[in-house]
Amino acid sequence: MSTPTLSEKAASPPGSGSETDLATLLDEPTSRAIYRRPVLWVGVVLLALVVAGLWWWQASKIANAAPSYITETAARGNLTLTVTANGTIQPTRSINIGSELSGTVLKVNADVNDRIKKGQVLVELDTAKLRDQILRSTAALVAAQAKVAQTVATVKEAGATLARLEEVARLSGGKVPSMAELDGSRATLARAVADEASARAGVKEAQATLSTDQTNLSKASIVAPTDGIVLTRSVEPGNAVAASLQAVTLFTVAEDLSKLRLWVYVDEADVGAVKVGQDATFTVSAYPTRKFPARITRVGFGSTITDNVVTYLTYLDVDNADQTLRPGMTATATITATQRRDVLLAPNTALRFSPTASAAEASARKGTGISLLPARMPGATRKSAAAGASTAAAKQVWVLRDGQAVSVAVTPGISDGRMTEITGGDLQAGMQVITDQQSAAAK
Repeated sequence: MSTPTLSEKAASPPGSGSETDLATLLDEPTSRAIYRRPVLWVGVVLLALVVAGLWWWQASKIANAAPSYITETAARGNLTLTVTANGTIQPTRSINIGSELSGTVLKVNADVNDRIKKGQVLVELDTAKLRDQILRSTAALVAAQAKVAQTVATVKEAGATLARLEEVARLSGGKVPSMAELDGSRATLARAVADEASARAGVKEAQATLSTDQTNLSKASIVAPTDGIVLTRSVEPGNAVAASLQAVTLFTVAEDLSKLRLWVYVDEADVGAVKVGQDATFTVSAYPTRKFPARITRVGFGSTITDNVVTYLTYLDVDNADQTLRPGMTATATITATQRRDVLLAPNTALRFSPTASAAEASARKGTGISLLPARMPGATRKSAAAGASTAAAKQVWVLRDGQAVSVAVTPGISDGRMTEITGGDLQAGMQVITDQQSAAAK
């Protein structure tokens, strides 16, 4: 490249390249425009990286501080309110067969599980003493009847004597016999009549005694009062039966085992939901996988208190046509108290849930933008004050909308312990209801 001569430089127009030419003549470097300087761009890039780093750091802080929610979908379905109670199976009618008499057991004609018929002789007592008593009573009756015959004869004799004396007095014009003699004869007749009445009463007493002894003799053979099955037997031949104060139970008989009754004790907190006619199912230890149907026939008004727990005796009728169940079995009954079909359901945990203060702050920050200032560290997750309480007092649930917790008013109905019926409010099927949350510390 040729270097311009002095004459060329002098001939160049002033202004456009004078400064450049001067710098060239003075051998100085040409100055660049500020936007073309690399230091400036390096500084700009570094500043952008710092701002991006701060933005990313703040966004990470907010993302970590914001809680993550556990949700379930509100949906329509069926809800069944059940009441659980424990009890035992009993016969619908059981009879305790005993003895009114004291004596020695001579013979036992039935055993446990035997089917018996009405009028069948179950136990025979030794009747030797009873027969002797009948003989004495019979002899006493004969003596009483003989006494009556004597007194009848005495009455006739006294009456005849009095009649003769009165006839003599009439014929003699009252001169004989004396009045004392007449009064004595009348008194004798009256005593004879009284003796006759007493003798007749003695006959009735002797007859009653004889009848009692004969009844006792008939009761020495203990018979079945009805058809049934022997459940228990507590007598053996040779046993002495003492029935001085009360009848001794020798057998327990169930009238019909094809129909049984389940006795359950319903807690006072549940008895308001239990009514006659409700259906139920129950299980027994002998058949743990089988559910037996039953129906409530009585809910007792009288309470039973055991260890300060108040319960109410409830009867459930059970069909036992196949003879599978046996009296005395322990059962756990599930009573169907209320049924709701095609209703909106929400989990009970959602009705008890309330977001923490840190969650609300995180939601607010998301809505207003991200600050470059450090966010306050979230505290530990706080449980709702209603945790564990009844869902009947709940007024709202929290749903997840665009990643934020939003409250929705609800009116709760019945609950089965896991799900609650929603009878009113703004909750709709398909909404994601929040049941729990996790903070950054829990992630």
